[in-house]
Amino acid sequence: MHIYAYIKSASSALNKRADQRLTPCAASPEKLRGLLGSGSEPGGREALCRHCAVRPSAHVVRLLGHLCAGLRFHPRSSRDSAVGRQAMELGAPSQLWLWLLLLLLPPVPGREKESGSKWKVFIDQINRALENYEPCSSPNCSCYHGVIEEDLTPFRGGISRKMMAEVVRRKLGTHYQIIKNRLYRESDCMFPSRCSGVEHFILEVIGRLPDMEMVINVRDYPQVPKWMEPAIPIFSFSKTSEYHDIMYPAWTFWEGGPAVWPIYPMGLGRWDLFREDLVRSAAQWPWKKKNSTAYFRGSRTSPERDPLILLSRKNPKLVDAEYTKNQAWKSMKDTLGKPAAKDVHLVDHCKYKYLFNFRGVAASFRFKHLFLCGSLVFHVGDEWLEFFYPQLKPWVHYIPVKTDLSNVQELLQFVKANDDIAQEIAERGSKYMLRKIYFGLFDSPHPSSMEEIRNGKGGTGKREAWAWGRNAG
Repeated sequence: MHIYAYIKSASSALNKRADQRLTPCAASPEKLRGLLGSGSEPGGREALCRHCAVRPSAHVVRLLGHLCAGLRFHPRSSRDSAVGRQAMELGAPSQLWLWLLLLLLPPVPGREKESGSKWKVFIDQINRALENYEPCSSPNCSCYHGVIEEDLTPFRGGISRKMMAEVVRRKLGTHYQIIKNRLYRESDCMFPSRCSGVEHFILEVIGRLPDMEMVINVRDYPQVPKWMEPAIPIFSFSKTSEYHDIMYPAWTFWEGGPAVWPIYPMGLGRWDLFREDLVRSAAQWPWKKKNSTAYFRGSRTSPERDPLILLSRKNPKLVDAEYTKNQAWKSMKDTLGKPAAKDVHLVDHCKYKYLFNFRGVAASFRFKHLFLCGSLVFHVGDEWLEFFYPQLKPWVHYIPVKTDLSNVQELLQFVKANDDIAQEIAERGSKYMLRKIYFGLFDSPHPSSMEEIRNGKGGTGKREAWAWGRNAG
């Protein structure tokens, strides 16, 4: 039953001056406020309070007694009962106190979960983020036009042949050419599986591309710092604001993900197949079944990860975080004095509610995969970007964490105390990644003749050294 109906009911009871002795309720004023919303029974009868088995209208009267006398009722207290009756008598001549009660009753807060507004700072940030969030509803790639325009700003004057020749000469990436709807690549590629991922996407749109050439960086790190003059056009999957590289969707959206021995010796494999594995694992581990300990496994590619490892050693119930080995591992010094932990499959990360994402050498390859677990992603730092990062919003899709992790313990305590808020953010992040990124941009069939490209068919004449090509049709 609505609060106004309760007040009307209480008003009627007061006006009739019912000579009814009410047993004082043991609930505090705060609890009484919550009990006002106890509803009605089938048939329209006013429901009894679950706390002390009286009508909600009586609760309104008692709450007036609290507000007028400033005292809390307790059972078997004749003094408190007298105060309550006195408050009732004060309200009997008029409905003024009832309307005053209506004004004093605060609105039920949408997201405050603990009294004293302990988490008000975080809740306010979430509410502001949601109010300001404008999801992109475009079915095409126009959501990312802002990123493209910003990256191309240094080249508004055009890209000359001389500029391209300089890019090729410096060998800062892999040289590609498109000639008459056929794709050619220089014979050398530092990471063949990464080049394969790049070529998969070029071949999807090659029929719409003019004759052109480009240099695509398949290394982890960007290649064009802003101090370099003039800026030269190189495509990189990731960068910070200190670089002029032009971002493109990483090869990992098809294949060529990082190799992790022994669990992924050949890399993560085909992204579409790996995506299905993660989605199945997420279904196996719904939110209520997930472990509420925060989780991280990874190598020490950046010391920014150290504080979380140390926090885990201090408080293992809060965080389960350990370093694993990588190719650069030499001794336990590389894992902060402890033996290296075993590598854990990404699908097994889905067992946990809270997953951490750190930068590595550059932006982390795992970021986009973590969302598919249906877990809440804690994203540390905001310096490194991929093309889709600007569309993911802190507090809307993930929890932002300071680079030095100085606020991480408080953030973890917050989500544990506000489980439904944490689940909402996790669901928004997972849905966005599936609908807008995986299915929205990359869910297209791979070329039926991809095997021809792998076998080097299609190149002719002087282009034999470039060896990989395919007719657009």
